[in-house]
Amino acid sequence: MVSRIAGIGVALPPAASQDDLWEGHFSRHFGGASGPLAKRIFANAGVRRRQAAVSPLLEDVSGWSTERRMRRYAVEVLPLGAQAATRAMAAAAVAPADIGLFVVCSCTGYATPGLDTLLARDLGMSPAAQRLFVGHMGCYAAVPGLGAATDFVTARGRPALLLCAELTSLHAQPATTDTQQIVAHALFSDAAAAAVVAPGPGPGYAVLDVAAVTDTATSELMTWTVTDLGFRMGLSPRVPDVLAANVADLVTDLLGRNGLEVVDVDGWAAHPGGPRILTVVQERLGLSAELLAASRGVLSDHGNCSSPTVLMILEALWRGERPPRIVVMLAFGPGLTLYAALLSWSD
Repeated sequence: MVSRIAGIGVALPPAASQDDLWEGHFSRHFGGASGPLAKRIFANAGVRRRQAAVSPLLEDVSGWSTERRMRRYAVEVLPLGAQAATRAMAAAAVAPADIGLFVVCSCTGYATPGLDTLLARDLGMSPAAQRLFVGHMGCYAAVPGLGAATDFVTARGRPALLLCAELTSLHAQPATTDTQQIVAHALFSDAAAAAVVAPGPGPGYAVLDVAAVTDTATSELMTWTVTDLGFRMGLSPRVPDVLAANVADLVTDLLGRNGLEVVDVDGWAAHPGGPRILTVVQERLGLSAELLAASRGVLSDHGNCSSPTVLMILEALWRGERPPRIVVMLAFGPGLTLYAALLSWSD
């Protein structure tokens, strides 16, 4: 049975320009000796504007307790997730009662009952709908989430809904001279993105295969640590080097077992962890700048939104003048883990 992405929905909180965020807040937050370095990092992040459910221009949450941040997460994430999910189901012409599996990915907040339970209730899904919550996988969570949804649809013949919702703005950290923290504050953004995976033929992207590789010897290079003051990102400058050592083999193996080569792929949804990440992907796979334009465009227009980002890039490719026929989704995160999915356009 063919399982295909039949619709995508994106929801975004209010946005601000990178310049306004720097001048209006972060120039003071990273003042003193770290100021000149922080200003250069913000200017070179490849980000023109980004979104925040809790904008630092209006509220400085850097001194909030984790408990207070989690209470705010529950308030802000539900309407954002509901909007993305509703748009995806409308695009796929699928009703909430038809959803057999609801997969939710989020690493920026915790609540019990979780988003999967509360949104299933609010959106009108069946009480018999199965649910799966994917937490703390970070930026790559959408791809294993898509894999789980696809496996369910293939086995059960019923639609599944994947939702990725992240509020990174709630984890602003106290002022620091730590370069890794400055980089994280210059890149990350808030968003929700959802995709309906449906059985049978029809318009959309058939999910052909999913692959992954994890280099556990470098697990300390990217971390997401729960502290008394929210979750703190650890982001080593060595991350692009690990990606460079693994991405070509992952992609060529994925393509090869499906009878394809890199030159056959006309669409790339590569998670823009930062400008260097996309440069590594381009160089290691021998891609043209045009093939990564959508990934760079999402980074510029929206920042690094963690798990929703690859779905946002796929949505941008889909609504282009001519959707690419063969797409590879690539995402990277803690582990260090690389995930890839192979998609094929179906009319």
